[in-house]
Amino acid sequence: MRRRRSHGRRPDKAGRLRSLWDASPLTYLTLVVALALSVFPIYWMIVVATRTNDVVADVPPPVLPGGRFGTNVHRLFSTQDVYFAKGLVNSFIASGAVTISTVFFASLAGFAFAKLRFRGKNALLLTIIATMMIPVQMGIVPLYMIMVKLGWQNHLQAVIVPFLVTGFGVFMMRQYADQAIPDELIEAARVDGCTTFGIYWRVVLPALRPAAGVLGLFTFMQTWNEFMWPLAVLTPDNPTVQLSINNLANAYFKDYTLMFAGTTIAVLPLLIVFIVFGRQIIGGIMEGAIKA
Repeated sequence: MRRRRSHGRRPDKAGRLRSLWDASPLTYLTLVVALALSVFPIYWMIVVATRTNDVVADVPPPVLPGGRFGTNVHRLFSTQDVYFAKGLVNSFIASGAVTISTVFFASLAGFAFAKLRFRGKNALLLTIIATMMIPVQMGIVPLYMIMVKLGWQNHLQAVIVPFLVTGFGVFMMRQYADQAIPDELIEAARVDGCTTFGIYWRVVLPALRPAAGVLGLFTFMQTWNEFMWPLAVLTPDNPTVQLSINNLANAYFKDYTLMFAGTTIAVLPLLIVFIVFGRQIIGGIMEGAIKA
């Protein structure tokens, strides 16, 4: 009976894997069109960033990059009242701190909700899920009042501390830990004498690496692109990179080459992070899916 079941499952699994490679020409055409529509705004941004302001109104527009990117970048960092270099440093610090903190606390809480037993676990989990239903805009005013009471206005901790952990991250890690970590593995670690934190650090965290990578990537991108809350709590002399670009857009004379040069530089860290870690993250997810 066991042999018959195993032989019956293999063709189905192999067929599902082969079906991933079966695609019609229309599918490839749709993917190519979607890729072109997604890449063209970024490409046009680079083209304008390497030219002068005259090309913005040209018809037809130029399709090849120019040779003024270095000059525009030098003008960007030399422009007063923009503080672009300071905005880059602040964004790196805030995004890095929020990403590390979110991955750590969310994975720790996700492990607790998935594998530990304690009173009020379901009620706490429902409360965390309920926080995901509240729009971020509704919390800006009370959160701003708290920042005023703490004296954190125009300080970088004001854009870091409120986002050290998110309900989405906790829920995501809880769901992944519940499926990816067998209870027998945790019990075996307890028999070997591991503490609860030792189980998390040595057993759970390595198993959560694919989900932690995805959560870290999303968190870094979201924090890097955050605009509304830094605009409310920071001033133009201590900005993030998004506020620096906004200061360029709000100038009396809109220099599009500087705006697009700043946007190009602001996008580069996100592209580098995705290129460096994206393949590992997707590979880990696919490996976990095939094992499941």
